[in-house]
Formats: sequence, C-alpha cells, structure tokens
Amino acid sequence: MKLASLRPLLAFALTASSTLASEILRSPDGRIAVEFELRAADGVPLYRVRRGDEIVLRDSPLGLVRDDADFSRGLALRSSSGVERVEDRYELLTGKRRVNLYRANRQVHHLATGDGRALDVEFQVSDDGVAFRYAFPEKSAAPHTIVGEMSAFHFPAEAKAWLQPMSVAKTGWMRCHPSYEEHYQREIAVGTPSTLGAGWVFPALFRVGETWVALSETNVGPDFCGARLRHESPDGEYRIGFPDARETMHGRPVAPSSTLPWTTPWRLIAIGSLATVAESTLGTDLAAPARTPPTAAEVRPGKASWSWPLLGDDQTIYSVQKRFVDYAAEMGWAYCLIDAGWDQQIGYEKIKELADYARTKNVGLLLWYNSNGDWNDAPQTPKHRMDTHAARLAEFERLRALGIKGLKIDFFGGDGQPVIALYHEIMRDAEPFGFLLNFHGATLPRGWTRTYPHLMTAEAIKGFEFITFAQENADAQPSHCAMLPFTRNLFEPMDFTPLCVDRLPGGRVRRTTVPFELALAVLFTSGIQHYAEIPEGLAKMPGYVRDFLRQVPATWDDTRFVDGFPGKYVALARRGGGQWFVGGINGEGAERKLELDLSRIAPRGRATLITDAERGGSEQRVVTWREGERVPVTLAPNGGFVLTIDAAK
Repeated sequence: MKLASLRPLLAFALTASSTLASEILRSPDGRIAVEFELRAADGVPLYRVRRGDEIVLRDSPLGLVRDDADFSRGLALRSSSGVERVEDRYELLTGKRRVNLYRANRQVHHLATGDGRALDVEFQVSDDGVAFRYAFPEKSAAPHTIVGEMSAFHFPAEAKAWLQPMSVAKTGWMRCHPSYEEHYQREIAVGTPSTLGAGWVFPALFRVGETWVALSETNVGPDFCGARLRHESPDGEYRIGFPDARETMHGRPVAPSSTLPWTTPWRLIAIGSLATVAESTLGTDLAAPARTPPTAAEVRPGKASWSWPLLGDDQTIYSVQKRFVDYAAEMGWAYCLIDAGWDQQIGYEKIKELADYARTKNVGLLLWYNSNGDWNDAPQTPKHRMDTHAARLAEFERLRALGIKGLKIDFFGGDGQPVIALYHEIMRDAEPFGFLLNFHGATLPRGWTRTYPHLMTAEAIKGFEFITFAQENADAQPSHCAMLPFTRNLFEPMDFTPLCVDRLPGGRVRRTTVPFELALAVLFTSGIQHYAEIPEGLAKMPGYVRDFLRQVPATWDDTRFVDGFPGKYVALARRGGGQWFVGGINGEGAERKLELDLSRIAPRGRATLITDAERGGSEQRVVTWREGERVPVTLAPNGGFVLTIDAAK
C-alpha cells in the first residue's frame, strides 16, 4: 500500500470526565466517522461510528486478553499517530470487480498496560466502511496465546439483523459441522440470541435507520483462528467469539498463538446505503496481496459440468464422466468436476485416460478429495492425502502427471487455528503446481482469494445439494438465494452450485422458475461455477436458455446494484466480456413488478430479456429504453429474469 502524509483530519475533544480524550477519524469523503477514546475510570478502549448524523454503532469496547496480560482494561494511551492516506489498486479474477481501488484514512493508537506492555489499535476508514485490527509491536522468542477478544459492535436498540446461526461443532452428518450451512434469520431484533447457541457467522448484515451495515473479517493468516459473533448480544452488543474447542485437528488448541511481533486480522464494518454495501469490496481490499499478480493464462476461472448433485455417488464412473466431459465441451465450459469415489470407481489409470480425452475437447478435469484426518467421520474417498505436507506433495506430483487442473477438497474441521493453518498450507503447496482449488464443507474464505489467486471458490453455504436432500430446503430456496448477494457472497466467491431447470431427484418439487435459476448464474459469483443441471435436463429447454448459459461470462469486470431487499428480492448488473448482464430473482411467493433503473449501466439501450411466461416456463423478447426511462419487468412468484444488454448499445 502507498502511504502519503495528509493534513490531519483529527479532532481532539476533551469530553466529560468519564473519558480521557476522543479522537475522530473520517472517511475521505467525510461522511463516515469513527471516534476512538480511552475511558478514564477503567482504561477501557472504546470506539463509536457515525454515518452523517446517524449513529451506526454506540460505544463499543476494544481489546484482547493474552495469556500473560490483559489488553482490554487498565490501559494508557501513549500516543496516536497522524492521519495517513492509504491507496491500493489491485486485480481479482474471481470477484465482483476485476480492477479495484481502495482509498482510506489511517490512524494508529499506541496503548500500554500498567507494566508497559504495548498494544497498537489501527483504524482505516474508507467511503464504504471502517476496519480495525490490533498489533503487538514487541518481540518475543516464545509464542503467546490470545485467550479472548473483547471487540464488539454495539448497535442502537431499534436496529434489525439478518444473520446465519453458527452450527454446533461436531454435530450433523458424520460430525462435519460447522460448515456455514444454515438458513438465515431475517430482520430479527438486535439482541436476539442465536438459535443454535453457537453464535452467528460472518458476514452479518444489519440495518440502522437508513444505513446498512455488514460485519466480517479478512486477512486471517495461519497464525490466527476464524472468528464469529458470540451467541448472546445483550442490548444489541455483538462481541467477537472464538471457535469451539472441538474445532481443531490432532487435538491441538484452537486459540491463536504466535511469537511477537504479531498482527491480528482486520475486523471490517461495511457501511452505507444498500447499494454501497452490496458493491463494497472491503473483504478483499484489506487482504494481503498475492505474491504475484494473477493472470488469466495462469489462473483460468470457468464454468463446469458436474454429475453428482442430480445423479449421485453411483454415477461417478468412467462412461458417465466421459459424457459430462462431452457436455462441458458442447456448452463451451472449461471444466468437468469428478466427485467423490473416483479413485475406487474409476481409478488413476482411467482418470489419466479421461483427462487425455478431455484435453482433446479443451476441457480440464477437477478431482474431489476428502481433507479429513481425525476431525470428522466422513467416509468418502480418496482420504488422507491432503492432511500432511508430505502426503499432499506426493499426490500433487501424481496429479500433475495425470494432467489434472484442479481439486475440490471437502470436510474440513472448523475454524480453530490448526484448521485455518491447514487451509493456508494446502493453498501454498498447490500454488507451484498450478492447481485451482475449491474448498467444500469449509469455512468462509477471509480475503484468501486475493492472497491466493488460484483459490477459485469455497462452499460455506447451504447450497444446492441441500435442495436435493429435503423438500423444506427446496421450499426455502427462493428467500435463501435472495439473501446471499448481501451476505455470504458479498465479498468472497461462493460455490452454491446453481442451476436446476428440470427435475429434482427423489420426487422433490422445485419451487423456482427457469428464469430464477438462470439469474443465479449472474447473481452468484464463483471462480469456477459448477452447474448442477445434467445434459438431459438442459436439452428440454428452449435453445435460448442453452445459448444464455454458453454466453454468460465466468468472470466479471464490474458489478452494480440495481434493486433489492435482503431475503425478498434482488437485481444486480454485472459486466463481463464487453457486455452487461442483469439478473434478478423474487424470493417471495407473490408476483413482484420491478421498474429497473439502468441509467448507471446504459442510459439508453436494447437488450434481450428472458423472463417468466404467463402460464409457466420462460419466454424471450427484446426490450428497449430511452434516456430517463425505466425497464418494467414482472417476476412470477419465486420467479426471475436475465437481461443481456447489447454490446453496441
């Protein structure tokens, strides 16, 4: 990052006797302000946040407790730095925007305990939010452990929340929880305890008056654990929580441990209108840069065929997978994913034959692996080839010789530091081999797609497979999907594995329309988009449906919010391949009429619209609009649309 001195924007205010002093740091546009202070009575560091005249966060505590010292109270302020400007420009191949520019103002407060141990609190404020982190600047040869974090987000009492509960560790199928696979609680009162008693996951969405707020974390390194919001939030105060002691591997402690100096992950607070939050890239803006910038030649995002969600384990056999290679080639998709059990039902020798065949079709093969050692009981194979460095390198050498392009690695063990370290070790080991990575049964990526450009996507969502498992999940799909652009898929790619335009297995009934399903190809971002529909199902659709799925890009150059409300409906515009694509879905069971304002995308134009037909199914037509006009679209109950704007317009 480039830092340049800026005239101090600092306002010193000697406040009431309950505080020592307060210092205000503002965003570059002056709209967002964070005020830091040290409470005189007990030396507790606090901050509060405003957007314009609106209080976004009330007095919220800061601080950490280390195994040898308490950095949450009894502190003294040694000094505060001047305000510096931060500027950063970077590229992403797997996000909502190809070229990203981050501008913020930065200030560091240097604190100390009574016996002189140092803690720095660093704030950065951009036009779309606030971020803070901690640093221990001293040096130590022996490691220290953080046993607790006091950081909190204290919302006004009238605020509402849209939150996903954290599942309880070692519960669920084969003890595979937590994997971020629950439905969201929508528009609940702040202070509501989590339904499962294990906390709330990131990103967490809130509304305070006219201001929307998304909380998350980023730049979580191998020396830290993944965090969440704690189960209880009295008076609307949400505190950072650390993982359950069972979220580990090989019995190692889950709490973060490191020698000093040591810097923690960023806690981020995206703030603004719903459009501002939906378009924010804070989750990657604050992540560590890649060691080498990504290029499309080295890292090739794409679309993939995939047999498993609709055909199941028994069809991971050579003849079926060869047919899915042909399917990918016919659709112009770059990859075919071969799922669990391939080592036993196909074998390495025939996988080599299949990879060679796929290469003649310009299709790359992706292979599934079970990550697990001792952290769950999932039986699928291949197993025990990803959980140690030596095993990984041996397998990676073998896969490189086979011509494999990427790996889907499943069934991770939670958010404890040892498991977070395992993610980093896999990403680092895979990088020299050029393998693209997809994590399933996994945690939320926390800025890693910027740091490791070959990380294409991660699950960490109640995705399409759950719709095939139970009718209640299919019933909940419309509103669930209308939540995800504002939460899970806000900052990081998400392997929801969308698209079912024909029938669900097991007699379950699909509740969404064909245009709804097509819109997910625009609304959901994933470096590799794995489509669930099989060749026979897609063959039943009109030719324009198949043409759209050939045409829709795998990567996006820009994203614009068009309209929406979390859990109810959403419309986003994304630009890729020189064109704008607009996708929209209705998450509710009543017809919804939209008037699309496309002035930020194309003030006037001509586009191809695929939308719900009056008597079911879909229809395609051309729409035009002039400057100042809006484009009317009617969404059927649980329906949707896609709009492809002509490149020349």
